[in-house]
Amino acid sequence: QVQLVESGGDWAQPGGSLRLSCAASGFTFRNFQMAWARQGLENGLEWVSGIDLGGNPVYYGDSVKGRFTISRDNVKNTVFLEMNNLKPEDTGLYYCVKGNKWNFKEADSWGRGTQVTVSS
Repeated sequence: QVQLVESGGDWAQPGGSLRLSCAASGFTFRNFQMAWARQGLENGLEWVSGIDLGGNPVYYGDSVKGRFTISRDNVKNTVFLEMNNLKPEDTGLYYCVKGNKWNFKEADSWGRGTQVTVSS
């Protein structure tokens, strides 16, 4: 069965950096778009970033543009989210999401999430 296991969530100070990873299994990873979404206290559930089969970012939310970078390794079946210049409003539970071949928002599987807390 599909498994998405996030890691890398932690506490960070404003301006700091974190790198999230998502290990995927149970499906042919290279054939699906992937994404990160987050559940924050103020903004609810929002899409953070999406990536296509070839590793090209296809979406960044306005609040993370220029600060976050999504990438994937189709050999290791892993998707990453590099987060820089973190802000308190980035605090939330970050989910790894499996989309379909054409659209990361056509999600059929979600990980359990990894917690990111940004505070001083």
